[in-house]
Amino acid sequence: MLLLKTILNRIHRFPSHVYRGVRLVGHGDQIHLEVDVAPRKNGRCLCSRCRKPAPRYDTAREPRRFQFVPLWNIPVFFLYRMRRVSCRTCGVVVEAVPWAEGKQRTTHAFSWFLATWARRLSWKQTAQAFATSWDTVARAVHRAVDWGLAHRLVEGVKALGIDEIAWKKGHKYLTLVYQIDAERRRLLWIGEGRKETTLQRFFDELGPALKRLEFVASDMWKPYLNVVAERAATALHVLDRFHIMVHFSKALDKVRAQEARELKGKGYHPVLKGSRFLLLKRPEHLTDQQDVKLAELLRYNLRAVRAYLLKEDFQFFWTYVSPYWAGRFLDRWCAKAMRSRIEPVKKVARSLRRHRELLLNWFRARGEISSGIVEGFNNKAKVTMRNAYGFRTYENLEAALYHALGDLPDRKFTHRFC
Repeated sequence: MLLLKTILNRIHRFPSHVYRGVRLVGHGDQIHLEVDVAPRKNGRCLCSRCRKPAPRYDTAREPRRFQFVPLWNIPVFFLYRMRRVSCRTCGVVVEAVPWAEGKQRTTHAFSWFLATWARRLSWKQTAQAFATSWDTVARAVHRAVDWGLAHRLVEGVKALGIDEIAWKKGHKYLTLVYQIDAERRRLLWIGEGRKETTLQRFFDELGPALKRLEFVASDMWKPYLNVVAERAATALHVLDRFHIMVHFSKALDKVRAQEARELKGKGYHPVLKGSRFLLLKRPEHLTDQQDVKLAELLRYNLRAVRAYLLKEDFQFFWTYVSPYWAGRFLDRWCAKAMRSRIEPVKKVARSLRRHRELLLNWFRARGEISSGIVEGFNNKAKVTMRNAYGFRTYENLEAALYHALGDLPDRKFTHRFC
């Protein structure tokens, strides 16, 4: 046990306290290590509220247990008899100890150890792996996120990505704002809801850090467009390519489903049966068998086929370099779509016409921001939520997303938690 004291003094030394004894308690699979901690003879007591030195008032009869980082998969506990101090300002209060905060029974080191592993495993798996509770892991993550948010630097942001994801049934959404600079990519802010007031809160809180903002990427959700036009008028607002093509896919799927029902009702051969993914997938992603089935389907003069051809024709829009020629192509395509007499496709064309200038900003910003970054972050956010098997509260979800995607700084210890 002398070796364990040496390790603790090397990696977790306290100027005001010393390690006295170390003993192995229990038997079989129920063993744990207990480490006695005592104050130095010349050490001063600190008030837990104002952190100022104060004279000792009394000492507890029984020691308080604080859980430390496990060694060789054996739980470790610090045992310390807490003292009360008589502070001139705060009165008689419990002293402050350097290894824990307030009434917490976990040490700072164990808390950060759990938070580090909670980035790799789900909170439940982390709790099971280190023989603790889900609530202990949750508190550890919250403390790590609070410390990281208080100490992170948010300066010189050049590009933002704004999007929403559903986090609960009943149309419950989160607004997520990402920094998508070439130099740094991270989650900057989370807000509950997707209204104008939600995004306004982001600009109110982080507005001073956005003086160098040059680009904003978002979808065509009107509240976002309104707020960006008001609060980031000097930045180039780019509509995200992925979300634009999602509108095409939804329109095409609606046309296909409606026409398939009509053919079935009239007793025709169900040529559209099983064709959903044939029409939604990009041609280069189809298998050989799907290629053959798609070629057979394209021989029919169906609304779904015409909608598919219009969707694939629009893909040429992204191959342009000049905003002028891209605009000419967009105008011709919209005119063709409006003559198609396919209402879902016409609805997409009307939307593209309304957002013509924002669409062309994609070409003006080419090379500066990537449209796939935001969607990549959203996928990671969904994985984080799925790994959690359902967070109990919005606050827990917010902490988990910041912890996983926020690139927050960690406290520096004399050793690293790998």
